[in-house]
Amino acid sequence: MDVSQYLEIFLDETKEHLQSLNTQILNLEQEPEDMDTINEIFRAAHSLKGMAGTMGYKRMQALTHEMESAFTEVRSGTLKVKSNLIDVLFQSLDALEEYLENIQKNADEGTNDNEHLVKQLQDILANKPDEAEAPTAGPRAPEPEQEAAPEAEKQEKWMDINLGESESRVLAVAKKQGRNVYGLTVKVQETCLLKAARAFLVFKAVEDLGEIVVSQPPTQDIEDEKFDQTFNLVVISEYPLDKVIAAAENVSEIEQVSGGIMDIDTSVVEDAEEDDMDQQVSETVLALDNSTQKSSQGSSSQNERKSSKPVVNRTVRVDIEKLDVLMNLVSELIIAKNSLVSASSSEETNARNGVNEQIEYLESVTTNLHESVMKVRMVPIESVVNKFPRMIRDLSKKLNKKIELYMSGEETELDRTVVDEIGDPLMHLLRNAADHGLEETADRIRSGKSEIGSIFLDAFQDGNNVVIEVRDDGAGVDAEAVKKRAIERGIITADQGDNMTEKDIIDLLFHAGFSTAAKVSDVSGRGVGLDVVKSKIEALSGEVEVKSRRGEGSTWTIRLPLTLAIIQALMVTVGGEKYAISLGSIQTIEDITPEDIKFVQAKEVINLRGTVIPIIRMSEVLDIESKKAHNEDMVVVIVKKGDKMAGLIVDELMGQQEIVIKSLGKYISKCKFISGATILGDGEVALILDANALI
Repeated sequence: MDVSQYLEIFLDETKEHLQSLNTQILNLEQEPEDMDTINEIFRAAHSLKGMAGTMGYKRMQALTHEMESAFTEVRSGTLKVKSNLIDVLFQSLDALEEYLENIQKNADEGTNDNEHLVKQLQDILANKPDEAEAPTAGPRAPEPEQEAAPEAEKQEKWMDINLGESESRVLAVAKKQGRNVYGLTVKVQETCLLKAARAFLVFKAVEDLGEIVVSQPPTQDIEDEKFDQTFNLVVISEYPLDKVIAAAENVSEIEQVSGGIMDIDTSVVEDAEEDDMDQQVSETVLALDNSTQKSSQGSSSQNERKSSKPVVNRTVRVDIEKLDVLMNLVSELIIAKNSLVSASSSEETNARNGVNEQIEYLESVTTNLHESVMKVRMVPIESVVNKFPRMIRDLSKKLNKKIELYMSGEETELDRTVVDEIGDPLMHLLRNAADHGLEETADRIRSGKSEIGSIFLDAFQDGNNVVIEVRDDGAGVDAEAVKKRAIERGIITADQGDNMTEKDIIDLLFHAGFSTAAKVSDVSGRGVGLDVVKSKIEALSGEVEVKSRRGEGSTWTIRLPLTLAIIQALMVTVGGEKYAISLGSIQTIEDITPEDIKFVQAKEVINLRGTVIPIIRMSEVLDIESKKAHNEDMVVVIVKKGDKMAGLIVDELMGQQEIVIKSLGKYISKCKFISGATILGDGEVALILDANALI
């Protein structure tokens, strides 16, 4: 049984279960008696345990088994939900996420047994939460009654297994070589849903310590679940019996494993054959039972899986209706292609009219197809923001502040590639709001505020952009403190600071390495955070800005494009070269005369309907000679980034066009104002100008 084919599904579903557990345990902390929440947590832990067991991840399985046991007691009312249980459960979730991360990187859960968590959960179950941690015990020793059983009684248990001549011979050879021959009876729990999967895991565990010669019923019947609760195995092993039993018992949902040393008659093997015994054993074991061989192949393929690195999960779950629309549009595309082929082969005049009609039709279909594919790539940002309530809860304890997080717009959809990247920036902004934004509880009470600080995370769609706001009702940004720190760090001079507006000073927070924290903690103070936010968001063709009112709080606004794949663009020329500018950043297009250009602080500006706008001559930026004479009127494309505007002087406008963005690759990443390239209809390449970087 090769389980590697299920790895992608396992990763996807485990992420969902862990997120569900995070949310439900947070709810449980608020309402410890809510049976719906308790049942939900039990089901998620049970599912995780079963999935981990089936995939062969024993450490993950052991931890989830203890979580499930705890909630079995909570459900029955014998264990009350208290803060110590909640804390251990959250630590267990962190451990499970660490296992998942390891599995995603190299298909192996790692070597951390998290024994302290297993021990804490066991202590809570035994009503010993305050007892000092004792060293975790090793494998469970056999029960005294079992240990004390007479050897003859153990052997007698195995006299009923019918061995064929070849099996008897193999066991006799093994016995003569001094190897142990054991019989095992394995009993699966009545509540087990996947008996065959559990049996397979027992086979795999036992085969790590020896060779299975016989199974009763045959392995094919076990695979088809044609057995009640028990099955028998005959095993050749060099390990002690209790170690083999412990390995089988370690599989979840196995109720009991008993075993004994088998009484083997070695007289069936002649002394003359002893030279060839090793070969006989290995050959016969391989030939005995094809299904057993399959089981061995399953474990070898599992080992192969663990040594190879899996592909990082890049799946998107799609509503079937979206796929139906996509399918219809593709069929329309094929019809349009066939029409073009037939039109091009008919009479010349009619052909020209027919081709024009079909091109219009094709244009309509491809536009709809683009919109449909965009919708398929869209996923709610819920998958990213769902982990933040837990993070704020932990920060609240760590910082000793009372904090509430309010979220809205989790259903807002963004391109999957964008969603994958915004988790870190949002995390930094929330940590910043909790640590720097919100005051200490005593300070809040003194200033007449509620002792509970509020952080708001709101997401909504605005045209072709998605806006995500992180707000807090804290003290706001102290511009004077920021200016003082920036001067101390040599980021600005005192003269520059005197001439800067409050907004410009606050924007210094995005400077690399800048921090206003008085001391470095594990929450903040290292100067890594807001500069990461800015660079990440700008790499996604987005923008971030901050507005703050002293004593009232701050609002951090992230604006992101809906998709990074296909955009509407304005095509322009500069010195005979073609360039594209995203329509999303364009405000207006103006014609100006040379006389309209004025100078402010030795920089060229224009006064557009009462607003002074700096202008950028693209021929100078791109180092291309303009085709226009100095005394000619100029075309200015007014672009906007947040509150800032600039005018880009270009030679000519070519018109609007839908373009596919192609990455330039890491070799040309130093040129910040070029965000990519596109291939035009005639095969020519046009570079895409990044208005944000230019501003």
